[in-house]
Amino acid sequence: MDEVAKDAKRLLLRYGAPISIVSQLNDDDRISFARSVVRTSLSDRPAKVKELLSEGGWLHAK
Repeated sequence: MDEVAKDAKRLLLRYGAPISIVSQLNDDDRISFARSVVRTSLSDRPAKVKELLSEGGWLHAK
């Protein structure tokens, strides 16, 4: 795994993505999601992670 993918994984985990889901994502998805999260204000990042995972079908909204 390259450094960008590792950093993307760390970022997603930091902002609340479940490890079981992040482990299933391919590197391209991890990087894409992380880039979207980084472009979001700091206080909105956890919600953005949940939104992206829900839209991608990875997280079932409750």
